[in-house]
Amino acid sequence: MNKSKLIPFILFSTYLMVLIYITLLAWNYGASLGDGGPGGRNYNVIPFRSIYRISWYSPTIFDPLKIVVGNILLFIPFGFLLPFLIKIRLVKITILGFLTSFCIELFQFSFMYRVADVDDLILNTLGVSLGFFLYQLFVKLKQRIIYIDV
Repeated sequence: MNKSKLIPFILFSTYLMVLIYITLLAWNYGASLGDGGPGGRNYNVIPFRSIYRISWYSPTIFDPLKIVVGNILLFIPFGFLLPFLIKIRLVKITILGFLTSFCIELFQFSFMYRVADVDDLILNTLGVSLGFFLYQLFVKLKQRIIYIDV
């Protein structure tokens, strides 16, 4: 492995382990609000429905904000770190992030007795794209820096 890719590789690998822990092993903070009450296997395939329901039934704005912002923030490192390892364009990294999020949602529903939600998929994919734009901004700013040998 190229020495210049070692740190991004370690960071991306660590990020993936944290992602797996948060999405598959940690306690389910986003329990479903189905007929049986909180928790249990459930799914939502209607875009923005769960965000609307959480906004409507939450006593404060903080619960829906945590869910929206949290799902976006969770995938920003994916879009930011992966381009340091492989040359990739926006469309491909967005598709790869979408597929990663889709597999997580499918796994949560199938094996974890949790909620599969299209809203999570949308927000996670948005996070990947935002991360990629931050990567591009980082690269452009880095090119503008003048290094002086002392």
